[in-house]
Amino acid sequence: MTIQPGQPIPSVPVKHVTESGISDASSKDIMGTGTVVFFAVPGAFTPTCHLNHLPGYLAATDALKAAGVDKIICATVNDHHVVKAWAKSTGALGRMEFIADGLGRLAAALGLERDLTGGGLGVRFNRSSLLIRDGIVQIVNAEDVPGEVTSSGASAMLEALAA
Repeated sequence: MTIQPGQPIPSVPVKHVTESGISDASSKDIMGTGTVVFFAVPGAFTPTCHLNHLPGYLAATDALKAAGVDKIICATVNDHHVVKAWAKSTGALGRMEFIADGLGRLAAALGLERDLTGGGLGVRFNRSSLLIRDGIVQIVNAEDVPGEVTSSGASAMLEALAA
């Protein structure tokens, strides 16, 4: 079942990828305080994620921070080496944080997993975004159509923050 507004972020072990390096952490430690915009993508370097979803948030970083967001976090079911390389190659490292959910445990705990084994990708995050305040989910946006970035994109999150 997909996490719902009013529910707390689960505490799941993940790799936290930041400008200062890679560390073991829990999802609750990373997203449990302040106002957090969390968005999840099926995979680093995959077409929609790489060319549309992440770049939209990267372009909106200043606007999101101006709207009161303390942290912008991107999660993907990839190992931390791939996530760090992707973050660095896009110029996002240092502007936002990343969660490498290599085993898909966070995706499952949030109920935001999507089975992409038919395409050879295994179980991944469903493209989605959450607004979290002090560890409590406020908004959940999950895309219904693969390859689409509408409700989970940065512009939709900015609209939600302005409402």
